Amino acid sequence: MSYTRIVCTIGPNSLEEQTLLDLYKIGLRVARLNGSHADLSWHENAINIIRKVLPSVPILLDIPGRKIRTTELVHEPKFSVGDNLILTTDQKHDGTKKVPVNYVNLAEDLSVGDTIMADDGTLSFIVTKIDKKDIHCRAKTFGQLKSRKGINVPYVKLNTPLVTERDKKMIDFARKTKVDFIGLSFVESAAHILAFRKLIAHNSPRIIAKVENQGGMDSVHEIVDAADAIMIDRGDLSVETSLYDITIKQKQIIEAAKQNGRPVIVATEMLHTMIDNPFPTKAEVTDISNAVLDGCSATMLSGETAIGSYANEAVETMQKVIDASETHLNKEIESDKLDFTITTPKAISSVIPILCRTLPITKIIAITRSGYAARMIATHRLKQPVLAVSDDETAARSFNLIGGTTGVYSKSSFRKESTDHIKKVLKMLWKMELIEKDDHILITGISYPSNGTRMNTIQIHEISNLINSQAWLN
Repeated sequence: MSYTRIVCTIGPNSLEEQTLLDLYKIGLRVARLNGSHADLSWHENAINIIRKVLPSVPILLDIPGRKIRTTELVHEPKFSVGDNLILTTDQKHDGTKKVPVNYVNLAEDLSVGDTIMADDGTLSFIVTKIDKKDIHCRAKTFGQLKSRKGINVPYVKLNTPLVTERDKKMIDFARKTKVDFIGLSFVESAAHILAFRKLIAHNSPRIIAKVENQGGMDSVHEIVDAADAIMIDRGDLSVETSLYDITIKQKQIIEAAKQNGRPVIVATEMLHTMIDNPFPTKAEVTDISNAVLDGCSATMLSGETAIGSYANEAVETMQKVIDASETHLNKEIESDKLDFTITTPKAISSVIPILCRTLPITKIIAITRSGYAARMIATHRLKQPVLAVSDDETAARSFNLIGGTTGVYSKSSFRKESTDHIKKVLKMLWKMELIEKDDHILITGISYPSNGTRMNTIQIHEISNLINSQAWLN
């Protein structure tokens, strides 16, 4: 089983039941829905289909949040270098004379001379005049401005609220449909995440913070500490900061996430050419390999699987590149020295790799409510698959984002007064055929669970012995 997961964006070309099954067989492990496209009824239908066909796969709903976009246009204007274009916050326009954007205060936040980028930085304009709601621009590139394309204003401080009315609507929808994660755009502080946690008011959906601008980079450590997972949206990040050191920023964000045991997704244009072509470029293959070698938890496909003509080929290509990169990486990790710490959970986490490399361990069982044990094990990128078991169903499903990990839900609650739940979990896994007679397992996680208790036990068993001693066949 690969350590690195594949996140597939589901769209018009991939929502059929058989297509979803095919993508899962090839490598899909997290289903992403882009809330900036389609309406909520489409997304609700998509969630129902995914849940029906792939019930164990976590769903990520990427909500628009503070992302500025053009609206749905009747006319999508084409232009050449030097042509004039008018952006407006007046929603009555349709692109014929003026192109409306979804942020009502954009004209107030901009000044003459500011640069506006669009469509992941492929289009560029300079502001020449501001007239009430209208922003007059001169094109610095040629191209076409299409519907629902992202708008960026690098180095301009926008006065957007942390939580908008649209955000509240999206969170209500996310809770109603019981998605597992929300993707939160342009996160710049822990306060931004905490505002959404208060709005969610539950353990789920969990928050994936998208680091997309300089404000996010400046606060990356507090963001990583406050979020459940991180996404590196390289499209907006490269436009909002600089294209030329985007690889360095990617490495910095991944390292910060690893230090806090947070899953991190690398996204944007990983196999962009495969939207229209059955083969990747060498640069795209190198890009995926680099993300895996950096230690990301997941790589993401966007248009490649949502609207592309070669969704299966894209996922298969990504999986093959991941496998090749991990084979190389695992050889290097075998010789890594371990860094012991004084806290019990971290000490146990450091001991586990030694046991897994010196004993014939075939599988690791993590008994964990929140996923802490699974996350800490995943930082070592061990070759043994991890079964992370929780008595919280939504938590268990979310564990499938963690590298090398399969989330499993236990209907039996973890007991505070005994360790009986560990025995029940093992028997459940055996009945589910997730562990087998010949397995030699390492179990870690919570014994006597209570507030603040984390990863305080290790057990090692041969399943053949447990079958006899625990009378599982009776």
